Amino acid sequence: MRKVFHCASPREKYHSDAAIVGCFDNRFELAFRKFLQRILVFNSDSIKIAGGAKCLASPEHKTDREFVLEQIRTSIRLHGTKRVILVLHSDCGAYGGLAGFGGNARAEAEHHHVELRRAATNLAKVVPGIEVQAYFADFEGIWEAELALAARRTT
Repeated sequence: MRKVFHCASPREKYHSDAAIVGCFDNRFELAFRKFLQRILVFNSDSIKIAGGAKCLASPEHKTDREFVLEQIRTSIRLHGTKRVILVLHSDCGAYGGLAGFGGNARAEAEHHHVELRRAATNLAKVVPGIEVQAYFADFEGIWEAELALAARRTT
């Protein structure tokens, strides 16, 4: 191999402040990165897949959910993760985009709120004791989903 870039990455293992399950759509990347700093998430394990938290709420294939759950468990095992942040966003192609909701942004947001609650509940059932937070990003901001207390943190 030929070295093409020099860097000085830290060799020490790190503790993950959160595992982030989000979509790979890059339109929301900068805003969400700034938001994570605001909520004091500096070291995260990113799990980026089409549809983000959709795979935990309403996966197209059961194996999609199992794959993401295994990634979360690996984050917990390797980096001591105690919190999972679930993310959905407006105009997501995995949901048919905004057009899939007839162009109705409010209907889309309400649907995604239900999906985030379902994803959080499903996650809390299979990973006991994990703290779960959920957010919906649109083109004007990031909105926290109201989760049932039991789904936010199970003990």
